[in-house]
Amino acid sequence: MKKAFQNTRATVKLRKSEYHDEWYLYIESYPVFVPGSNTPKRIKELVNRIVTTPIWDKKRKARTNPDGSFTYKPKRDVNGIIMCKSAADQESCIYADNIRNIRQKEYDTKDLYSDMDEAIAEQKEKSQCDFISYFKQEAKNRHYNSDSMYTTWMRVAELLTEFSNNEPLIFANISLSLMEKFKQFLLKAPQGGSKKGTISKNTASTYFSVFKAALKQAFVDGYLPIDIAAKVKNIQWQESRREHLTIEELNQLAETPCENPVIKRAALFSALTGLRHCDIQKMTWKEISKEGEHYRVNFTQQKTKGVEYTPISEQAYLMCGEAGYPDELIFGGLPDPSWISRPLAKWIEAAGITKHITFHCFRHTYACLQLSSGTDLYTVSKMLGHTNIRTTQIYAKVQDDKKEQAADAIKINLDINKTEEK
Repeated sequence: MKKAFQNTRATVKLRKSEYHDEWYLYIESYPVFVPGSNTPKRIKELVNRIVTTPIWDKKRKARTNPDGSFTYKPKRDVNGIIMCKSAADQESCIYADNIRNIRQKEYDTKDLYSDMDEAIAEQKEKSQCDFISYFKQEAKNRHYNSDSMYTTWMRVAELLTEFSNNEPLIFANISLSLMEKFKQFLLKAPQGGSKKGTISKNTASTYFSVFKAALKQAFVDGYLPIDIAAKVKNIQWQESRREHLTIEELNQLAETPCENPVIKRAALFSALTGLRHCDIQKMTWKEISKEGEHYRVNFTQQKTKGVEYTPISEQAYLMCGEAGYPDELIFGGLPDPSWISRPLAKWIEAAGITKHITFHCFRHTYACLQLSSGTDLYTVSKMLGHTNIRTTQIYAKVQDDKKEQAADAIKINLDINKTEEK
């Protein structure tokens, strides 16, 4: 689509003095569009010159005075310059026209600015903004409904502030070198709160990914001229053991009382369905329906925002308790992740289980037990709501019993005594 020009015209004009028989020279520009206003303005600019001998064009009336006399327009030469009888006045008119010519070029040039020029000017202005302030606002925009993710982003904001010595981190100063320095800073960063020591490598990897995600969005929003986040590698994830429970340990927990019954029901429900804490916590009764002989949960995943339906077993449905109103929470009162650790640990310990089990381990347990029972990887991936099957393959690595079965699968008739060298 072609861009419409403003067609601003700058003209030298005269204004009569109220006290003397003289005229002020000024430049009038119209139409001029001021940012923020759709109404054209008429701009008048004095050029600090006065004339006393203008030549009037008696053929061109300017206005009729109250006494019936006429005011005429000044006579102009072929170049549009006002004509005067005095040589000094004529020089003043030529001077005023030179300024008019400069102003006209400014308006014409402004009209010829392309959208790209305007975008470059806007990006230059944005490059002087503070990245840390932008980062905090982005955290609110993205994770206003996810306390855990918002907490993670704000922890990264704290570390960015510490990294920059409590000074603003200007977008224009963000470089590949600075990103590498922040990466090294994270690998030695202290743990939050009263905890001692440094954060784990995997935590550093998560924080750096969050940092890069914000830089990526800043590029999209025009604060950075290039996608600098794509040029720096992530901190390599260090594979860690994903703790899970055996079916015997689940039975121990089912038989062990918990001081908060909602935690027990929700944890066992997670082990039976593979659902995350955040999805269980917000689940309402209208999201559960019965299709034929099976119950199913219809919901939007908090983490991936994917719309999912998950069939659940009769036992999982029993963990939900007595049905309530459609908008009523099924696991009302389930503590947030930051408050659930202590009562959960007491319940695990009371069951005689010595493993370090978090609430998320019940989701791990579901995946591992499904794979152990022979459910194929693709089906488990879909049940867990993974967008990439490689994520599900991580659980396949912890199937020790499958490995042991594989190790014993090949058997041949051996007589050790006969095979030994004499």
